[in-house]
Amino acid sequence: MRVVWAFLRRTGTALLVLFGVSILIFVIARVIPGDPARVALGPNATADQVAALRLALRLDDPVPLQYLHYMAGLVRGDLGISLYTNRPVTTDIAQFLPASLELIFTAGLLMVAIGLPLGIIAARFRGRWPDHVVRVVSLTGVSAPSFVWAVAFMLIFGYWLKWFPISQRLHDSFQVAPVTGFLLIDTLLAGDGAAWRDAARHLVLPAFALALAGIGQAARLTRANMIETYDRPYIEMARAFGFAPGRIARRYAFRPSLIPSLTIIGLDFAAMLGSAFLVEQVFGWPGLSRYGVQVILRKDLNAIVGTVLVIAAMFILVNIIVDLLTVLFNPRIRLAKGGKA
Repeated sequence: MRVVWAFLRRTGTALLVLFGVSILIFVIARVIPGDPARVALGPNATADQVAALRLALRLDDPVPLQYLHYMAGLVRGDLGISLYTNRPVTTDIAQFLPASLELIFTAGLLMVAIGLPLGIIAARFRGRWPDHVVRVVSLTGVSAPSFVWAVAFMLIFGYWLKWFPISQRLHDSFQVAPVTGFLLIDTLLAGDGAAWRDAARHLVLPAFALALAGIGQAARLTRANMIETYDRPYIEMARAFGFAPGRIARRYAFRPSLIPSLTIIGLDFAAMLGSAFLVEQVFGWPGLSRYGVQVILRKDLNAIVGTVLVIAAMFILVNIIVDLLTVLFNPRIRLAKGGKA
């Protein structure tokens, strides 16, 4: 019951945060220099054409009135028309968001599947060569931003070794009907194994480039937390009883160390949606982050606000999930105020 109340409280807080974000980004988008109507119509448009578009977009109304009109449409599920694509913003988001989510989910899986075991190995062999190797790898991963690794991977594994493709999500020779927007799922639904392998190969380089910093962060945090846990008395007791080192590492040292690592991993995962735009730009990945950059450059007000709201909502949702997992995994948090799980 306590978990339910925690979820309801966080949901209420999330709605307030989204409301504040909507006001902030709406005002910022309006005060950016430049006329959106003139940018959309181009330099050859007449003054009458620009004035007509400004009237259609309600750009001549006071900013508070523009915001109220926008929120009225948002409640109905209408984010307006994008001046960049001349389509509803909801249609654009529905098209580009699955590509970003597929990339981010894959990068998050790599971050957990590689970063946590590396941290466990480093803590178990503290002060020995596996620990030194993991520390060098993790420090290398966090020392450069994702786009640097994206360019390096493209040059090494794309141009030089030619192991992986370096652009798009699927080769033009494959035609897969969009069902979920996730190509790894849609190719399986279509029963096309060759297309699935091609989609997976296209995903490898951008996912690793996006995940490398998170892998290093997860490894470092897991190592530090487990080393602290190894100094606890119950670990000494487990050693005295003759438990195998692997069992001590997995069951008695790793699980208590997971909570702090889980929080940081959740934040890194949520931040990927906002930081993926450079990786998507390098690899020509048709995702929401790359779309967001394009609409910002064209001062597409409706698309800017809609994109930022979606990214903010995803960030908040991931934080809520992390908080709930923390409550579920740690009984001390569930019972902190005398409640019952």
